[in-house]
Amino acid sequence: MILGIHHAQVTIPTGSEALAREFYCDLLGLPEIEKPASLANRGGFWAQAGDTQLHLAPEDTVDRRLSRAHLAYEVDDIDAYRSLLTSHGFSILPSIPIPGYERFEFRDPFGNRVEIIQSIQTAD
Repeated sequence: MILGIHHAQVTIPTGSEALAREFYCDLLGLPEIEKPASLANRGGFWAQAGDTQLHLAPEDTVDRRLSRAHLAYEVDDIDAYRSLLTSHGFSILPSIPIPGYERFEFRDPFGNRVEIIQSIQTAD
Protein backbone atom coordinates (compact mmCIF):
# COMPACT_ATOMS: atom_id res chain seq x y z
CA MET A 1 0.00 0.00 0.00
CA ILE A 2 1.31 3.46 -0.91
CA LEU A 3 1.13 5.74 2.12
CA GLY A 4 1.89 9.04 0.39
CA ILE A 5 4.60 10.92 -1.44
CA HIS A 6 7.84 11.25 0.51
CA HIS A 7 9.58 13.57 -1.94
CA ALA A 8 9.58 14.93 -5.45
CA GLN A 9 12.70 15.78 -7.42
CA VAL A 10 13.16 18.78 -9.68
CA THR A 11 16.27 19.20 -11.77
CA ILE A 12 18.35 22.34 -12.06
CA PRO A 13 21.40 23.06 -14.20
CA THR A 14 24.72 22.02 -12.68
CA GLY A 15 26.19 24.81 -10.59
CA SER A 16 22.91 26.73 -10.15
CA GLU A 17 22.28 25.88 -6.50
CA ALA A 18 22.63 29.52 -5.36
CA LEU A 19 19.96 30.71 -7.81
CA ALA A 20 17.75 27.73 -6.91
CA ARG A 21 18.04 28.58 -3.19
CA GLU A 22 17.22 32.20 -3.96
CA PHE A 23 14.08 31.15 -5.85
CA TYR A 24 12.78 28.15 -3.88
CA CYS A 25 13.90 29.10 -0.35
CA ASP A 26 14.00 32.89 -0.36
CA LEU A 27 11.23 33.79 -2.82
CA LEU A 28 8.80 30.88 -2.39
CA GLY A 29 9.66 30.42 1.29
CA LEU A 30 10.48 26.70 1.35
CA PRO A 31 12.88 25.93 4.21
CA GLU A 32 16.06 24.11 3.24
CA ILE A 33 16.61 20.80 5.03
CA GLU A 34 19.86 18.92 5.50
CA LYS A 35 20.75 16.19 3.03
CA PRO A 36 22.22 12.98 4.43
CA ALA A 37 26.04 12.97 4.43
CA SER A 38 25.96 10.00 2.04
CA LEU A 39 24.36 12.22 -0.66
CA ALA A 40 26.05 15.55 0.08
CA ASN A 41 28.69 15.15 -2.66
CA ARG A 42 26.06 14.80 -5.41
CA GLY A 43 25.23 18.51 -5.52
CA GLY A 44 21.85 20.14 -5.23
CA PHE A 45 19.92 20.54 -2.01
CA TRP A 46 16.65 19.60 -0.33
CA ALA A 47 13.73 21.75 0.85
CA GLN A 48 10.52 21.06 2.75
CA ALA A 49 7.08 21.76 1.26
CA GLY A 50 4.47 20.93 3.88
CA ASP A 51 4.73 17.18 4.57
CA THR A 52 6.74 16.52 1.40
CA GLN A 53 10.41 17.01 0.65
CA LEU A 54 11.53 18.72 -2.54
CA HIS A 55 14.89 17.51 -3.84
CA LEU A 56 16.67 19.85 -6.26
CA ALA A 57 19.25 17.91 -8.22
CA PRO A 58 21.75 18.99 -10.88
CA GLU A 59 21.14 17.61 -14.35
CA ASP A 60 22.17 19.02 -17.72
CA THR A 61 20.68 16.49 -20.13
CA VAL A 62 17.10 17.80 -20.40
CA ASP A 63 15.35 20.84 -21.82
CA ARG A 64 12.98 21.61 -18.97
CA ARG A 65 11.12 24.22 -21.05
CA LEU A 66 9.68 21.48 -23.26
CA SER A 67 8.29 19.30 -20.47
CA ARG A 68 4.75 19.28 -19.15
CA ALA A 69 5.96 17.54 -16.00
CA HIS A 70 5.40 19.75 -12.96
CA LEU A 71 4.74 20.09 -9.26
CA ALA A 72 1.62 21.82 -7.97
CA TYR A 73 2.03 23.79 -4.75
CA GLU A 74 -1.21 24.16 -2.80
CA VAL A 75 -1.43 27.60 -1.20
CA ASP A 76 -3.80 29.51 1.04
CA ASP A 77 -3.53 32.85 -0.83
CA ILE A 78 -3.15 32.40 -4.58
CA ASP A 79 -3.40 36.12 -5.27
CA ALA A 80 -0.38 36.80 -3.03
CA TYR A 81 1.69 34.26 -4.98
CA ARG A 82 0.53 35.64 -8.31
CA SER A 83 1.56 39.15 -7.20
CA LEU A 84 4.87 37.93 -5.75
CA LEU A 85 5.83 36.10 -8.91
CA THR A 86 4.79 38.83 -11.35
CA SER A 87 6.61 41.46 -9.26
CA HIS A 88 9.77 39.35 -9.71
CA GLY A 89 9.33 39.16 -13.49
CA PHE A 90 7.72 35.72 -13.85
CA SER A 91 5.09 35.33 -16.56
CA ILE A 92 1.82 33.79 -15.43
CA LEU A 93 0.68 31.13 -17.90
CA PRO A 94 -2.97 30.26 -18.47
CA SER A 95 -4.16 26.91 -17.23
CA ILE A 96 -7.29 24.93 -17.93
CA PRO A 97 -9.89 25.44 -15.18
CA ILE A 98 -10.76 22.51 -12.95
CA PRO A 99 -13.83 22.47 -10.69
CA GLY A 100 -13.27 23.57 -7.10
CA TYR A 101 -9.85 25.17 -7.66
CA GLU A 102 -8.23 28.37 -8.80
CA ARG A 103 -4.80 27.83 -10.34
CA PHE A 104 -2.10 29.20 -12.57
CA GLU A 105 1.22 28.06 -13.96
CA PHE A 106 4.64 29.56 -14.56
CA ARG A 107 8.18 28.40 -15.34
CA ASP A 108 10.86 28.57 -12.64
CA PRO A 109 14.23 30.19 -13.49
CA PHE A 110 15.41 26.87 -14.96
CA GLY A 111 12.39 26.19 -17.20
CA ASN A 112 10.61 23.75 -14.88
CA ARG A 113 6.82 24.04 -15.10
CA VAL A 114 5.24 24.99 -11.75
CA GLU A 115 1.58 25.16 -10.76
CA ILE A 116 0.11 27.17 -7.90
CA ILE A 117 -3.32 25.93 -6.81
CA GLN A 118 -5.89 26.92 -4.18
CA SER A 119 -9.12 25.23 -3.22
CA ILE A 120 -12.16 27.44 -3.75
CA GLN A 121 -14.49 27.38 -0.77
CA THR A 122 -18.10 27.83 -1.80
CA ALA A 123 -20.91 28.92 0.50
CA ASP A 124 -23.78 26.49 0.94
